[in-house]
Amino acid sequence: MSTLTELHDKLTNEQPRLDKLDKYWRGEQAAAFLSPESKKALGDRLQSVCVNYPKLAVVSLADRLNLTGFRIGGPESAPDTALWQLWRRNGMVEGSHEVIRDALAYGRGYVIVWAGPRGVRITVESPRQMTVLRDPATREVTVGMKRWIHEGHGYCTVYGAEEIITYKTETKTSNIDHVAEHDWKQFQYVSNPLGVPPIGQVLNRDRLLDFDGVSEMSGILDLTDALNKILLDALVTSEDYARPRRWATGMEIVEDDEGNPINPYGDDSKRVWTNEAEGGKFGQFAQADMSGYGEMASLFIQQIGAIKALPAHYLGLPNDQPPGADAIRSSEASLVSHARRAISMMGGDFAWIAALILAVRDGVDPYEADVETVWANPETRTPAQAADAALKLSTIGVPLETLLADELGYDPTRIKKIMDSRRAEALEKAATDLSSLV
Repeated sequence: MSTLTELHDKLTNEQPRLDKLDKYWRGEQAAAFLSPESKKALGDRLQSVCVNYPKLAVVSLADRLNLTGFRIGGPESAPDTALWQLWRRNGMVEGSHEVIRDALAYGRGYVIVWAGPRGVRITVESPRQMTVLRDPATREVTVGMKRWIHEGHGYCTVYGAEEIITYKTETKTSNIDHVAEHDWKQFQYVSNPLGVPPIGQVLNRDRLLDFDGVSEMSGILDLTDALNKILLDALVTSEDYARPRRWATGMEIVEDDEGNPINPYGDDSKRVWTNEAEGGKFGQFAQADMSGYGEMASLFIQQIGAIKALPAHYLGLPNDQPPGADAIRSSEASLVSHARRAISMMGGDFAWIAALILAVRDGVDPYEADVETVWANPETRTPAQAADAALKLSTIGVPLETLLADELGYDPTRIKKIMDSRRAEALEKAATDLSSLV
């Protein structure tokens, strides 16, 4: 089997799983746990009822993962301004959020680093269009492929360590998953001087052998289906049984010419109801008790929150007392810990992407580049709390540049501006002091 075919087949086989995750992300999954009879009775009603906790699990974690810079030369170095400016010019401040969301939703996201007409070009790629193969011994990416359709033709680019080859289908196609191997013809060839595929793969890993990552939505999909089923049952019950049903005895049912019963009272709320039959009575049935649905829904919501470390105020669970600042931070402790783990995992992936940028820009060996990522603090803190923490750390000798990056979450460009302003103020003050002595 050729490398092209192996990559093509792998990407094709991944599509059903990615389609399923896509539906849960959008809240468009089919209603589960309903009997065929219930689905038939509902018809087209209430097919889109969904409480989208899978998306919440991704977004609540992704919002705490903010890459703010890179250090070259180890943790003692200041954030590199030039590298961050290159990152920002390529739209990667926003792109890093996109690839992180893909990594959390699908299990992985991709970044391609290559030379463009204006210097280094960095692009974010979707797992719907891209995949890679790894060396089973070293677990390093050995080759990758991106494929797409343009003007009716299928295209795919195979990124190897020595060469980058683009293929195009001879015939037009609307479904790239079913392109035969013989239909791919070489379209473009470029030599790769880097010696490694110019691909960065950002993974959301749980265990060592999760080569393709794990979706943050996994583990709660069935619970979400069960919760949606409970809510669907509650809506059906409220439609048919929650409103009291009235009854009357001793009345003759009059039908129209087509045999349909005629309502003797109509829908006018001001009409007086009368019953001329001797012994005729009016009454109403007791309404359905809906409290059980709320209890079951709360049970499923609590299980979802426990599995994904989501605090109660994220899940919309009722609370008799408004939570205070300390209570909120305590309830978010597990989520913050989860975010720190994700930072430690993805930090190495983004450091490799930065090493590829240096390899393209400066011609260095990416394996020799010493790059460390800088992330904003994932904890929930007000600006005053962050400034107070930075002030206390400064009293024990932590450098200002480190505090600006790690505690206040400033990017390298802003840090450089602040440091330049402080130096200018110090020089101006020194000049003023010297002039008074002349």
